[in-house]
Amino acid sequence: RKIDFRRNEKDISGRIVTIEYDPNRNAYICLIHYGDGEKRYILHPRGAIIGDTIVSGTEVPISMGNALPLTDMPLGTAIHNIEITLGKGGQLARAAGAVAKLIAKEGKSATLRLPSGEVRLISKNCLATVGQVGNVGVNQKSLGRAGSKRWLGKRPVVRGVAMNPVDHPHGGGEGRAPIG
Repeated sequence: RKIDFRRNEKDISGRIVTIEYDPNRNAYICLIHYGDGEKRYILHPRGAIIGDTIVSGTEVPISMGNALPLTDMPLGTAIHNIEITLGKGGQLARAAGAVAKLIAKEGKSATLRLPSGEVRLISKNCLATVGQVGNVGVNQKSLGRAGSKRWLGKRPVVRGVAMNPVDHPHGGGEGRAPIG
């Protein structure tokens, strides 16, 4: 599944046809049918449903799923899939539930607060998609058992006190010995 992070179908409206699972990411993806017959996948914006219309370009409304340059957005807009270099495609705020905020526009650059809390300057001409990435609660979901965690490549964390002295500074002792 090739995801369209560039959103370069300018001023052609598209309709969300399906919302699908993507094994490569935590967010879902939407299949868009554009008016010119083109079909592309995009990241599923939170709250988007089948039948919604989305469009990218300069003179497009500020509504969820639409992609437009930072110049045309009001301050405080929640955005995702943000370009760093003009024309390269979105690289920031693409994970499930990710959202950045446009906090200032000065000269040729715009100031964004990214999901990590980092405040970053980006060219005002760069494209971004309005709204938040869907599947927000994915990291609150309980995996249920240790095996599910192992499938994700997470190994068990063993306490130092439970080890032998050769393995850890807290190891060894008879019974439950204190550290030190």
